[in-house]
Amino acid sequence: MTSTADPRPVGTAVDRPVPPPVPAGSGAGWVRRHADPLARLLGAAAAGGLLVVAFPPYGAWPLAIVSIAAFALVTRGVRARRGAWVGLVYGLAFFVPLLSWTGIYVGPAPWLLLAAAEAAFMAALGAGLAVTARLPGWPLWGAALWVAQEAARDRGPFGGFPWGRLAFAQGESPLAWLSAYGGAPLVTFAVALAGSLLAALALAAAGRAPGRRRRRTAAPTPAPAARPGTIPADPSDTAARPAGARRQRVRAAVPALAGLVALVAVTGAVVAAGDWQTTQTRPYTVAVVQGNVPRLGLEFNAQREAVLRNHVTETLKLAADARAGRVAKPDLVLWPENASDIDPIRNPDAYALIDSAAKAVGVPILVGTLADGPDPATTIRNIAYVWDPRTGPGESYVKRHPVPFAEYIPFRSIARVVSKDVDLVQRDFVAGDRPGNLTVGPARIGDVICFEVAYDGLIDDVAHDSEMIVVQTNNATFGRSNETWQQMAMGRLRAIEHGRPVLVAATSGVSAVIDPDGHLQARSDVFTADVLVRVVSGREGDTLAGRVGAGPEWVVVAIGLAGLVLAAVARRRRERDRTVLVTKENG
Repeated sequence: MTSTADPRPVGTAVDRPVPPPVPAGSGAGWVRRHADPLARLLGAAAAGGLLVVAFPPYGAWPLAIVSIAAFALVTRGVRARRGAWVGLVYGLAFFVPLLSWTGIYVGPAPWLLLAAAEAAFMAALGAGLAVTARLPGWPLWGAALWVAQEAARDRGPFGGFPWGRLAFAQGESPLAWLSAYGGAPLVTFAVALAGSLLAALALAAAGRAPGRRRRRTAAPTPAPAARPGTIPADPSDTAARPAGARRQRVRAAVPALAGLVALVAVTGAVVAAGDWQTTQTRPYTVAVVQGNVPRLGLEFNAQREAVLRNHVTETLKLAADARAGRVAKPDLVLWPENASDIDPIRNPDAYALIDSAAKAVGVPILVGTLADGPDPATTIRNIAYVWDPRTGPGESYVKRHPVPFAEYIPFRSIARVVSKDVDLVQRDFVAGDRPGNLTVGPARIGDVICFEVAYDGLIDDVAHDSEMIVVQTNNATFGRSNETWQQMAMGRLRAIEHGRPVLVAATSGVSAVIDPDGHLQARSDVFTADVLVRVVSGREGDTLAGRVGAGPEWVVVAIGLAGLVLAAVARRRRERDRTVLVTKENG
């Protein structure tokens, strides 16, 4: 009998001939070599764009989770260097549009430099995600590295720039309630963990074993000999065992699915618990005055008296309405940052205008203004005075975190080469040295000025000894851009985080009254004169987030760094094992 058995080893493809080698210089060869890197970079750019849409004014917060999942997938299976390039593209696709408002009146150079500096942190994150993707439990390490990236970006250089933190896209999300237990870093961790688990679930559904990379082998492993009377199975025939493949995918999906279910359960529990950690002191009737500016842009500084008169005029109208019973008489009045760009302590006319407004309304006004610094020729202070109708200016708060390259110019001679507009800042703002805990009439407030609302430590400092948080801001420089809405979202998160009402007093909008549960009780429009009069509930006591401060953040950062150490150890072990294997094969 003639044997019809194929003499080739079992597992050798019969009807799929091996393609001939492609010449190195051919177009097909270039595509084959570069298709995967190009696809990853394009995927990173698309994922970065999705993250922009998660932030106000668009507010599609679930897209933050989708974006993180996509970023996790495009950084898998590559080395740290390529992960860094993918992260850089992701960061640029996110920060360039998100921070476009920074270049409205000073040109594109400062805006693009800032976006590139922020994207550099994302490059480091991309490298970290790439090296920890092979570890068991990689979604945990990846989420922790997101928090570590933000912790670094929030603190340096020049004191950091926390804009674009994942937590700040979640003001309307149930995840925002986690901030009352671990601050903004816990919200970031939850968002990043949800995205990473979603990526793990997608990999499991696609039949990709998490944490493993395919190894190239020199030759196929021979299959075990078939028993007599049976037909050898073709190892490439996956249809022969679909049930086993399905079971394998289900087993791979269980950890990710369990993690998502646990995250949803914890979030549901904190939402159901609601605002219980602080207690009411008493209700206060608060008036937030938005005087508006004469025209858009930096030029409003040339019309300082007009800005001051606008706020005086609106306060006099408020006083008349209160006397006529059209609105409730306020307990305190809040003016925004730069309501008076004329120092009332040195200028008698400005003093008289503010004093007349305070006497008319009959209650203290928190007045945002400017004052000379230690060297009046070169320095200045961004300051808020409590202006009493009887005694005039009293307690004050000096902004503790002036904005670099906006309120003061580091390396001025070098910065001038990048943009001549740095000379618009003629005097450098100097920082205050005390938190903004002030008594305004019967209320104890915690005052921060403008961008300070983005910094965890500055908010923590004032929240403990206050019944409400006040954010004085001046957004006129940024026109009708997205900046004011992004900053508003930070205020909403801070209200939940510390269980206190947050009052935003803006020169040109958007001013707002935010409840302790993060809901907008009232808000103004942009570039309109308005007065918001509302009753707010003063609060005392600390949330868990207020008591533990930055503790949860440092714990999560330590977890992320531990992941990097474990990845380095695992890589060294793999290299050692390969060395031993090669040595054995070579005899």
